[in-house]
Amino acid sequence: MLQVSSAHVYLTYPFVLSWSCLEAMAVGAPLVASRTAPVQEVIDDGEQGLLFDFFAQEQLLDAIDRQLDERDAALQMGERARQRVLERYDLRGVCLPRQQALVLGAIPAESRR
Repeated sequence: MLQVSSAHVYLTYPFVLSWSCLEAMAVGAPLVASRTAPVQEVIDDGEQGLLFDFFAQEQLLDAIDRQLDERDAALQMGERARQRVLERYDLRGVCLPRQQALVLGAIPAESRR
């Protein structure tokens, strides 16, 4: 469903970022998301998606219209969103090596044999 989405609307009000946002980004879905701290950690407005103020309904509608009207730009933002997820959150290339380093760093060297 996310891959054929023309505009994935992601609403969150200061809370943690959910996996659904990263999943939408990972498949390159054109995003319209609320401009909140957790979202701004992964989406730069106009680069990986369009951001709007959470309580501004007109901004939300304008952003959706823009994603639907400007398909080429929306698809390019979706591709940049996918690249961001691969660069920052890929399991094998990024997350797992960092977790392993964290765990191994907590174990004294002489105990790692």
